[in-house]
Amino acid sequence: KIVGNVMNINILILSAGRRVELVKCFKDAAKSLKLNSNIITADISETAPAIYFADKNYIIPRVGERNYIDSIIEICREEKIKLIVPTIDTELDILAENKELIEKNTNAKVLVSSKEVINICRNKINTSIFFEENGFGVPRLITDYHLSTGNYKFPLFIKPLDGSSSINTFRVNNRLHLDFFIKYVKNPIIQEFIEGKEYTIDAFMDFEGNPITIVPRERVATRGGEISKGKIVKDFELIEEVKKVIEVLRPIGHITFQCMKTVYGIKFIEINPRFGGGAPMSIKAGANSPMNLYKLLMGEKLTYNEDYEDNMMALRFDDSIFINKEGQLV
Repeated sequence: KIVGNVMNINILILSAGRRVELVKCFKDAAKSLKLNSNIITADISETAPAIYFADKNYIIPRVGERNYIDSIIEICREEKIKLIVPTIDTELDILAENKELIEKNTNAKVLVSSKEVINICRNKINTSIFFEENGFGVPRLITDYHLSTGNYKFPLFIKPLDGSSSINTFRVNNRLHLDFFIKYVKNPIIQEFIEGKEYTIDAFMDFEGNPITIVPRERVATRGGEISKGKIVKDFELIEEVKKVIEVLRPIGHITFQCMKTVYGIKFIEINPRFGGGAPMSIKAGANSPMNLYKLLMGEKLTYNEDYEDNMMALRFDDSIFINKEGQLV
């Protein structure tokens, strides 16, 4: 819809939670492009901070509950949404499963990769097998860990099969640790422990899976599994390896890869097929995924570029908002 000379493109951000930075990035991008764009959020909680920075918010059912998909379709129709942006892992499966249904019944595109891609990324064993079968470096999967004489040596690393945010991930130093964590971690995956410099790589693909930007950032410090201090590093070895992964995987939208550079080469750890919490670092450096999304929605053809600032540091910190008794931001 065109209003005067200004195009109107409304965005729906799901599970908005604490994604204040992401909401602001979309607003800034729309302003730079001189677009009318309402940023609509949806969440299960009225105390999610990001909803107070949106133009409008909806309270919707939890992921997988009855009417979850219907509520999204209803919001898209009511708010004339052009793009649906997921932000948490648990909604990716159901959105990928219902992508065609949602797009058929609305004018919105769902920023989620195919069911096949989500299945590879969300299941850590599938991720490991994907990397190994396609010749990419990955920590070796330990399958005989239940045997004291298995083909492995300590330390090992254990994590949940479908986990996120580094929750319940542990270094395993000996057999005693292993016996405990096998019972403690639900649906565990066990790999060799690797050491090196850790990177998160933001990659943005158009709706056909063509890479537009690839931005490595060094994880200088993390908190709760999310980067708290990071540095943009235009490492071309990492960039070229990620290009190769994208060519095989064919994801869409903004996704993140986690990997380590070790003495044995690049070892991929996992893929998160959505906007990661640290994505604003790459956006601020110039690899502006929200702006690219607006351009794609306007029909613009984008080409690959590396026009972002190298060696930029990001130091993230906590902030607070305050709500009065009327539920208004003060």
